[in-house]
Amino acid sequence: MNQDFTENENISIPSYFYISGFSGILYMRYYYIFLFFVYIITVLGNSCLMLVIITDRNLHTPKYIAVFNLSLTDICESTAVISQQLDTFLFGNQLIPYGLCLCNMFSVLLFFTMQSLTLTILSFDRLVAICLPLRYCMIVTHRSILVIIGASWKLALLLAIIGPIFISRLSFCKVIVTVNSFYCDHGPIYRSACNNNFPSTVIANLFPAIIIGFPVFFIIFSYTCIAVTLFRITTPQDRQRATKTCTAHLILVAIFYVPITFTYAFWSFINTNTRIINLSLTYVLPPMLNPIIYTFMTEEFMVSVKRLLKSRFIFPSRK
Repeated sequence: MNQDFTENENISIPSYFYISGFSGILYMRYYYIFLFFVYIITVLGNSCLMLVIITDRNLHTPKYIAVFNLSLTDICESTAVISQQLDTFLFGNQLIPYGLCLCNMFSVLLFFTMQSLTLTILSFDRLVAICLPLRYCMIVTHRSILVIIGASWKLALLLAIIGPIFISRLSFCKVIVTVNSFYCDHGPIYRSACNNNFPSTVIANLFPAIIIGFPVFFIIFSYTCIAVTLFRITTPQDRQRATKTCTAHLILVAIFYVPITFTYAFWSFINTNTRIINLSLTYVLPPMLNPIIYTFMTEEFMVSVKRLLKSRFIFPSRK
């Protein structure tokens, strides 16, 4: 089908894409070693977080269903991004076949979008819990949160597949196209095309608004409402208790959105190599930090961890 499509539409597709990655940057072998440890911590941390949520029935709540989804997404997103970089470091494979490159683009877009949407879902959970506490159990149910997460996955799949589809309709003048990024990034690829790339340009400008802009707007709106509600709470103990429930999520939001917003806002003023490293850290650090933050910043999760450790290792059940 690709061959017929290429002949009929006079579209020339490259055999390979050359992922330049961190070529030309000094001492990058140490950065690759750093990425390896980041990936190990990410997989272990998020796997433990998911295991605790599955094991402890007290965490079988709508909020922790969303947290479980975030951990699953973190592992998948880190695998999609870091595996490509480690393959380059270990085996020197900077050439990636055309079809595999589009799959890599799809995977990164899918899981990055789901990270953003899941953080938005968690802000919705906090909004209802603090602003409408008496109606929380009616609004945020297991069924409703699963429906929202399912709809988010469908939206993420739709958004993620659009980029590769339009890339497949572009014609390239070279057999090997250089991609100035650390993975098969949509932007550098469509800008290398020979034919009209206007649809891809529209997508490149529209997607950040959908994937980052709308979630940030909703999160700011949510915490504005939360701040107003907290201001009306007269008891300092209640105000402190409500604030604690938002701390972990606010830290996750800051770690995820601030670096990437800064990078895109000052895109033209940042050196190419610096921009690539900044984006790389933006993709790999939040998934690693999420389980650490939830473990140490969420009291109910710490209680569950201590309970499980006590029951499994300190007082194991006797047969």
